[in-house]
Amino acid sequence: MFLALGLPIVFSPLVGTLADRFERRRLLVAGNALSAGSALLLLLVAGPGDLWLIYAVAFSYGLLGILNGAAQSGLVRDMLDDEHLDSANGMLSTIDQGLRIFTPLLGAALYTVWGGDALALGVAGVLLLTALLLLTVSVQESAPEAASERGGFWHENSAGFRHLVRIPLLWRMVLVTATALGVIGMFDSALFELIDKGLGLEPAFFGVLMSLQGAGSILGGLTAATLMRRAGPGRAVGLGLALVALAAFAAASDLVPLVAGPGLLLAFVIPALFLAGVGVPWIFVALVTTRQRMTPARLQGRAAAATNLVLNVPQLASIAAGALLVAVVDYRWLMLVAGTVVAACALAMLRRGHPGAVPGPGVPDTAAAAAGEERQRPR
Repeated sequence: MFLALGLPIVFSPLVGTLADRFERRRLLVAGNALSAGSALLLLLVAGPGDLWLIYAVAFSYGLLGILNGAAQSGLVRDMLDDEHLDSANGMLSTIDQGLRIFTPLLGAALYTVWGGDALALGVAGVLLLTALLLLTVSVQESAPEAASERGGFWHENSAGFRHLVRIPLLWRMVLVTATALGVIGMFDSALFELIDKGLGLEPAFFGVLMSLQGAGSILGGLTAATLMRRAGPGRAVGLGLALVALAAFAAASDLVPLVAGPGLLLAFVIPALFLAGVGVPWIFVALVTTRQRMTPARLQGRAAAATNLVLNVPQLASIAAGALLVAVVDYRWLMLVAGTVVAACALAMLRRGHPGAVPGPGVPDTAAAAAGEERQRPR
């Protein structure tokens, strides 16, 4: 299921190009409406032979997530001035994380009381409501590039990657975060071992830990803009990574004899996971805001899609690797390795980031000029 959800990431460059070439609001309306229709396919699931339908719906939902990320980045950039982007992205993160706490409970209740058909109808209804609400959004969108400015297929679809590489601060943030995500996936896999072998609790306790992390993420979204303005985007990413590393070290803390025992381990893990939840929005709000500020309006979709591809491929690989390694390696050593790598990533950003690195108004014009120069180069 995670593979079906994550596989659409390989199409992100094409989706990013769509988000830059066409009207983004209409793309989002169409994408959510089509996904609502695909969710209704779950009504046809009657037995194991229909499992492919669930995979198809998961794939469709994953593709919608990529479209939402690419198109929403451009819409937010068109709607707001530079100085409001950090607050807006922080609020979007807070809403997202808040719903991650509430909606799984609602979905479980629908499934338990009325079965899978009710869940399918509920998902389809929410997606359709999203499409209808998007129709009410009023925004003056930036004009797409003229056909003569797009270049060939590969040139147009690789523009987002070239843009990321061309801006040192942005590229460093993306690379460091991708490196951290390359081991954080092992944390996800090892968390079940921590609950079972380290804490001696039932697997259902996973929901409690995720709720704690979600509560931390709400706080992180509310404070991300303030942190960015005071510390700069580079240090905001570094501080967020430091909190995630702390959670990994806490999970491995019973390697130390003094911490042996479920009670003391739990006392370390609960606050550490809460703080990790705080740190995650710091990382991504800083990264997304920096990318939006330093990217021309009609390159937003491709830049967002390129960022998602660079970040998600290492994470998917590390989830798969973690699922294999956790069966043969003590989960505590996996956590120790993950924490060490993430801490090194945090240090790299904290040493290089500085308060004056905050990109401000006027940067998009520079980026647009750079994009114009890129289009004029021989292909």
